[in-house]
Amino acid sequence: MMDWSPVIVSLKTALCATLATFVLGIVAARWRIKRRGRLVELLDGMLLFPLALPPTVVGLVLLMIFGRQSPVGQLLESFGISIIFSWPATVIAATAVAFPIMYQTAKGAFLQVNGELLDAARVFGYSERRILWELMLPLAWPGILAGLILTFVRALGEFGATLMLAGNIPGKTQTIPIAIFFHVEGGDMGGALLLSCVIVGISVCALFVFARLSPDGHHPSVGKVR
Repeated sequence: MMDWSPVIVSLKTALCATLATFVLGIVAARWRIKRRGRLVELLDGMLLFPLALPPTVVGLVLLMIFGRQSPVGQLLESFGISIIFSWPATVIAATAVAFPIMYQTAKGAFLQVNGELLDAARVFGYSERRILWELMLPLAWPGILAGLILTFVRALGEFGATLMLAGNIPGKTQTIPIAIFFHVEGGDMGGALLLSCVIVGISVCALFVFARLSPDGHHPSVGKVR
């Protein structure tokens, strides 16, 4: 009988990672577009670095950060919290790998917003928080939504970093990609093919929504927002 727990684990992980990257990506993108300088550009490159690294390397870095022998790991252990080989580890891994997509998309969408409109709002006494929530996010929403969908798809398909940090615990940390890998390792090609069809179906549905929401069939963040 087929075990469907990897599907549930993957969907929970992808949804939570998407929510986390939405918040972190918006905050980081807003901070970035307000600042200039070489140090800021260096930090910008560091935020995008997970895109250039193999996921297993990202997983190794996360393992060094949250491992039981690291300062962060020991601090968490003092509160009775263990990240390694737990379900939150799958969310952390997926968030780390998918964050650059949300960050870059949000940054591009914010840069398309008419700066004169934002300056006018400041003249009328709008706070920066109010400008973000009442002007920037609504105007940049098509691009933000594109980032959310692409982030979800990337988090859903995450494998290397998740396996390094969370391991392969059925019903707990075993996501669809990990389950597919171990089905193939065990010679169960039927199970691997079935799960492959499931994740392809979910991804196709998400990308279909992305295509339908893109104005005129183009990327939402391409056209300048007026």
